[in-house]
Amino acid sequence: MLRIGMLTSGGDCQALNAAMRGVVKGLAANVKDLEVYGFFNGYKGLIYGDYRLLTSQDFSGILTRGGTILGSSRQPFKLMREPDENGLDKVEAMKSNYYKLNLNCLVILGGNGTQKTANLLREEGLNIIHLPKTIDNDIFGTDVTFGFQSAIDIACNTIDCIHTTASSHSRVFIVEVMGHKVGWLTLYAGVASGADIILLPEIPYDIKKVVKAINHRAEEGKGFTILAVAEGAISKEDAKLSKKDYKKKLETSKYPSVSYEIADRIQKETGIEVRVTVPGHMQRGGSPDPYDRVLCTRLGSAAAAAIMEGDFGNMIAMVDGKTKRIPLEKVAGKLKVVEPDCQMIEEAKRIGISFGD
Repeated sequence: MLRIGMLTSGGDCQALNAAMRGVVKGLAANVKDLEVYGFFNGYKGLIYGDYRLLTSQDFSGILTRGGTILGSSRQPFKLMREPDENGLDKVEAMKSNYYKLNLNCLVILGGNGTQKTANLLREEGLNIIHLPKTIDNDIFGTDVTFGFQSAIDIACNTIDCIHTTASSHSRVFIVEVMGHKVGWLTLYAGVASGADIILLPEIPYDIKKVVKAINHRAEEGKGFTILAVAEGAISKEDAKLSKKDYKKKLETSKYPSVSYEIADRIQKETGIEVRVTVPGHMQRGGSPDPYDRVLCTRLGSAAAAAIMEGDFGNMIAMVDGKTKRIPLEKVAGKLKVVEPDCQMIEEAKRIGISFGD
């Protein structure tokens, strides 16, 4: 009998169900006796023993379904070693529920914080397989995370829709794209949708350079300018602040987000009307696109192979178009950021896109 547990942790995305389906189908087609236990609401389910034995019916028809059938929650890694409000040792509770069910492996789907806890459980002796999920595409060791392409499609559609109204008005339009620490989503969506200015967390912007790019378009007879702005974009002035001081500034800011501050400064500098669009959690919603469905099916199947071979403690990554097992200890806690001098940035600048630097 092969017994596995599964949980989805952190922010949701479109292809979590597709990935779980890939794992279960890969095992069910090759293992005679299989039991799959789903833990609900991320690590909370593992901590407090909130789980259910899943059946084949649970995984039927979910390839195209967004969200997660198991539910999800955020459990900060830095608090995992701290007892809960009732004094419960979270790590020991997770281990206890794992052993109580006599699991052979725990499959964990999630992003960076989730991965760090997955590695912690590996260090505690549990058999772990991690599948890299995040719309931010910021997990080190894999070329792409599932959820990323589906989110690009939604962000692109938003910017595309802005293009049609922008062509009717002489205004500046800002579309704020998700991404606090990294700008992969904003970069890809911005390039794919023909944004004129792209502002990323990794490249602090100079508002004067942003205004210069807008004025240059106006001088060329371009009636509008579209900015794709990551929610974590930061000015050169703010980048010089300590983390503590910058956090304090954000807490006391009169602006709902960085895009509204940028909009205000542009309007004061140019006199041009500025409009802000924030698609927000729409970027996490809806059905996974075909690319993510294929990606998750492959990652799930590769995870099933690792489980059947007893090769645990790995993240199942996509590297150069092939699935690969990457030891968790080599990637946990590392962030994959956009390098300011990377080839894609150079190519985008070559066609006239400004990054405000």
